[in-house]
Amino acid sequence: MAGMGPAPKPADRKARRNKDAIPQTVLRWEHAAPPELPDFRVERDEQLVEFVWPERTREWWQTWIDSPQSEHFGSSDWQYLLDTALIHARLWRGDLSAAGELRLRVAAFGATPADRARLRMVFAEADGADGGSGRSGGPSARERYGAARLRSLPGGKSSAGDE
Repeated sequence: MAGMGPAPKPADRKARRNKDAIPQTVLRWEHAAPPELPDFRVERDEQLVEFVWPERTREWWQTWIDSPQSEHFGSSDWQYLLDTALIHARLWRGDLSAAGELRLRVAAFGATPADRARLRMVFAEADGADGGSGRSGGPSARERYGAARLRSLPGGKSSAGDE
């Protein structure tokens, strides 16, 4: 006579303790325009001098403004990225100790393909070049091989009993 199988383990002894899904908080999202890199002064040799953004940092900032990710940035994202721009400027002025912090910060925004994969970001490649048909313009596989007659060739493995 068939049995019911072993009794299930107590919950505290299970190898996998899958918890209930944690509910998410849904926030109202508003698109925020990117700010300009600000003008400000820094203290140098006990004097206040105008901070000059390195040209490379200005290019970096424009790259973020033009990036597809920026469509999804809110005001707090831009503020965080603005603070990150200061770290970028430090790096390009020769402070190599800023590299690690810069790398961590830009990873949060999907700077590299690996970062985007970790964040589960993908870029849509549809550009309308196909006129919305979803086809490349060449013949489909059905058109290329539809009229072909397929037949099996001798010499391959056969099912048991065939010889």
